[in-house]
Amino acid sequence: MTQHRVSEERRPANEGRRAAARNRAALVAAARAVYSEYGLDAPLSAIARRAGVGQGVLYRHFPDREAVATAVLEENVREVERTAAAKDTDLPRMLGVLTWHLTESAAFIGLLHADGAGSASSVPSYAHDLSERVERALRAQLPDGHRLAATDDDLMIAVAMVSGAVTGPTREQRERRARAAWRLLGVEVGPVRPFAE
Repeated sequence: MTQHRVSEERRPANEGRRAAARNRAALVAAARAVYSEYGLDAPLSAIARRAGVGQGVLYRHFPDREAVATAVLEENVREVERTAAAKDTDLPRMLGVLTWHLTESAAFIGLLHADGAGSASSVPSYAHDLSERVERALRAQLPDGHRLAATDDDLMIAVAMVSGAVTGPTREQRERRARAAWRLLGVEVGPVRPFAE
């Protein structure tokens, strides 16, 4: 029996950590897209399929539904926080970034409703922390005397009201409705786009 050796150039390299990082990034991107369309209750199998990996790979990175949701929403919240920390940020720019996330993600809307308005058992534990971080980032840009600063609850009630208006089959329709809601509240919103330094 003749043995054939595979040449080094034909043997696929074990990419190890690079493949793991690439798979995780693909899963987070897929989860963002799936959650955007179907919300946080979307099947995990749809996320794995969209990412082009098996469910075993998904579970190696994210042991349960909460871990996937946390990873996706954490990225959204970090972007809001980076906006707040940028030098030239003001409240309209913050609200523009926030509104972009609202129009892109039904899951992000659900997160912003995790402020205790529902029963404690219906809100995942991670959602409270992330929601509070969004509120802190927004408050950092809220000028004294602003109409959304009249009472402690006004800011997040306004955000909840706008997020409730974010409906429609297309992103453009959702953005138009969100802008109309801010306008009706008498609040200026900057360009609706993701954070860019």
